[in-house]
Amino acid sequence: MPPPTADLVAPRNALAYLDVQSMALPYPLCALEAWDLVMAHPLPFMKLAFAVRDAISARFGVKRIGGFSGTRKADPAQGDMLDFFLIERLAPDVLTLTARDRHLDVMTCVTTGEQRLTITSSVTTHNWFGKAYMVPVGIAHRAIVRAMFARLRSRLAVRAER
Repeated sequence: MPPPTADLVAPRNALAYLDVQSMALPYPLCALEAWDLVMAHPLPFMKLAFAVRDAISARFGVKRIGGFSGTRKADPAQGDMLDFFLIERLAPDVLTLTARDRHLDVMTCVTTGEQRLTITSSVTTHNWFGKAYMVPVGIAHRAIVRAMFARLRSRLAVRAER
């Protein structure tokens, strides 16, 4: 069975940002399980990055998001929240999350299949602040996902050895 197609927040030609990154998995994982493994140990600097983001963005009428907690409620379902993300779709091989605000809409789609994990992030912007916001965030996002994948590879390698 081929890997699932990722959901996007808008058609490709309407996106202000698109990042697709993928890694091999040593064993099969469902999409939610992969998300949980990635988010269980947020990168050390992320708490500070979200605090700075919230302090600046709030001055422009954008809601505070607080960042990633590393925890979630048991048995999440479509319509529930995972930290600041709304679960739009939840299937064994697809987890689609959105965050929508006055400056932009973000969709992160986690897909698994054929022992691969893919994280697809797409963004549309609504105003000048959204466009300006995405300049540093777009650059940082790619590096953050690469770092998260590197940490996940290490943890999965240890688990696979057990």
